[in-house]
Amino acid sequence: MGFGQVIVLHSSLRSVGPVEGGAATVVAALREVIGEDGTLAVPTGTAGNSDTSSLYRAAVAGMTPEQVAAHRARMPAFDPATTPSQGMGAIAEHVRTLPGARRSAHPHTSFAAAGPLTAWVTEGHARDCLLGERSPVARLYDAGARVLLLGVGYDRCTAFHLAEYRCTADPPRRAYRAVVDDGDGRRWCEFEDVDVDAGDFAALGAAFEETGVVRRGRVGAAEARLFPLRGAVDFAVDWLAANRPRPARLR
Repeated sequence: MGFGQVIVLHSSLRSVGPVEGGAATVVAALREVIGEDGTLAVPTGTAGNSDTSSLYRAAVAGMTPEQVAAHRARMPAFDPATTPSQGMGAIAEHVRTLPGARRSAHPHTSFAAAGPLTAWVTEGHARDCLLGERSPVARLYDAGARVLLLGVGYDRCTAFHLAEYRCTADPPRRAYRAVVDDGDGRRWCEFEDVDVDAGDFAALGAAFEETGVVRRGRVGAAEARLFPLRGAVDFAVDWLAANRPRPARLR
């Protein structure tokens, strides 16, 4: 398969500072750098349509059971074409709305992409695979993508989550729920998947930087880090196996 540069962008426009034209200017500049044959991918996750997310728990904290029921009834079903991303930043949201951009169909951890590999990156995102082998992250690994952290830290690096699926044959799992509409009306769905956890990603990222493969610079007021996704995942597999304690299991 022939293709140009593939970049996975995690970003904070606020960290970059005032930019005339805002997110559109930043995205246009980056796409010019990677060229017409390059593909730009961004996480466009949503937590507002789930009752197993921290966002939901914060929203219903202190509510009466009646208020919780009313809140759940108002929660919108995830629509890949129209549901805004949440907590991903203005730059990622702008990429999602670009002409020709496509988005994967996962109700929690979708990705959007623009460029020649858009369909290949975003298709086939399995519902019971947030960020594992049947997600865009694995496709981006195969494509030799590079990760660009723009004004954000390693705690936002979704590539490390793929390592959680690969570092053990039996990773901890939990249940997830979301409101979806698969063409037959609004409904709740439940699935089980790896219990993804970014709590130690800052320490993981600091260790990864010691390998010397991370290029650092500045874009406006923001610190930028650029590194190969494949190298980050492979390093993280070993680091997590050595540094993340395994939960005790009942016999």
